Amino acid sequence: VVDYLDALNWVESIGGVKATIARSNQSLAHIEKFVAENDWVDFLAKDPALRSNSSVCLTVDTSPENVKAMVKLLDKEGVAYDIGAYRDAPPGIRIWCGATVEPSDVEKLLPWMAWAYEQVTAA
Repeated sequence: VVDYLDALNWVESIGGVKATIARSNQSLAHIEKFVAENDWVDFLAKDPALRSNSSVCLTVDTSPENVKAMVKLLDKEGVAYDIGAYRDAPPGIRIWCGATVEPSDVEKLLPWMAWAYEQVTAA
């Protein structure tokens, strides 16, 4: 119960439910900009109306082996952990953008994703 109360107090301290939604939307906006600027990455959910603003799933225009290598590189560099797509999903990247994640951290991840893509596709 104490953890639940702490969570509710945190939500209240940042501005309530509207603020939590705004944080997730801001993180999603960073990713939308990144996807628009890079032709090798796209949203798994093509229809924006169907996209989650908290569990953002991306496809990567490379082999499944390269996607796994990207995920491993990002983990090895200490940039992102457990961001590979779910086992039953197409190979890709899954980025948690829930309210507990700073939108600025999502923004910082994106150049690293580009770096990892370049590393695994350079050969």
